[in-house]
Amino acid sequence: MNFRPYALLAELTYQCPLHCPYCSNPVGYPQGEELSTGEWKRVFGEAARLGVLHLGLSGGEPLARRDLTELVAAAREAGLYSNLITSAIGLEQARLADLKHAGLDSIQISFQADDSALNDAIAGAKVFQRKLDAARLVPENGLPLSLNVVLHRRNMDQLAKIIALAERLGAIRLELANVQYYGWGHLNQRQLMPTREQVEAAITVAIAARERLAGKMDVVYVLPDYYETRPKPCMQGWGRRYLTVNPVGHVLPCPNATSIPGLHFESVREQSLAWIWNDSPCFNQFRGTAWMPLPCRECPQREIDFGGCRCQAALLTGDATVTDPVCTLSPQRDIVDRIVAGINAETVEIADWTARRNP
Repeated sequence: MNFRPYALLAELTYQCPLHCPYCSNPVGYPQGEELSTGEWKRVFGEAARLGVLHLGLSGGEPLARRDLTELVAAAREAGLYSNLITSAIGLEQARLADLKHAGLDSIQISFQADDSALNDAIAGAKVFQRKLDAARLVPENGLPLSLNVVLHRRNMDQLAKIIALAERLGAIRLELANVQYYGWGHLNQRQLMPTREQVEAAITVAIAARERLAGKMDVVYVLPDYYETRPKPCMQGWGRRYLTVNPVGHVLPCPNATSIPGLHFESVREQSLAWIWNDSPCFNQFRGTAWMPLPCRECPQREIDFGGCRCQAALLTGDATVTDPVCTLSPQRDIVDRIVAGINAETVEIADWTARRNP
């Protein structure tokens, strides 16, 4: 079967001025030098020839790369639609103008909350006002603005105010993504997971906002995995539509694949992107349905959810080949049920979490 990648996530650096406790960057950073400007340019060209249309420029914080404008220009030259995924720290008028002139197509800014005290407590840095200033510049400079807010126990009750903030800033898209328990999020799972009561209240607020703002702002609400009965089609299936290149050049089927023990990740410094996508053992490991165990192999949803998330299965059970335990048909569903029950039976203080660190 021929699989074509549509999107490349370029994690340009792991450096970041924020210390969010839910960051999906790995807790154990890979060793090696960051890809050079020339290496990233080559990757963008190879990605375009492979069929990629959309490029996410991410990190860490991509604005920490001094060559970001040059990389945006290279993406435009390769024919890629580029979206800057940023904390907005360092996004001032002069740099924004340079990025737009180079061909940047859109910007997504992360917020941690709707007010400075909570936002800065979660981010681990005094950044809220700087985020506001940068967010206002984006539509003023004629670029589409999206906001991303990771929801968790500490900020979920502020959802209505978060939506109002996005409206005031003129965002055309608001991603309300419940925290995913990978990287630092997995380390802080107990401190971050919301209660069932919070989740149910948030769903009501999000649905009402999506209906009210239809045609004005796209409100995307991603349900928390552990409160679901079926797993999400992670990355639309392993090695089917998306690929990630991390700062040191490893190519991953998803940004969190390094959490799976035993996998070897090829490098763009040693192999072409086309060979890695089409032929490498890693990208073929869980591609399609032949690898699936029971009950996935006989499930009518096997080509809808693709067995769920391999990283989640590995982190929860130690085995990436089993059915995602989020699924109620999984023999290991009791692992998720015990976690959820424990969270709903206790109170956790915000000070208990471990802040993300830089490499």
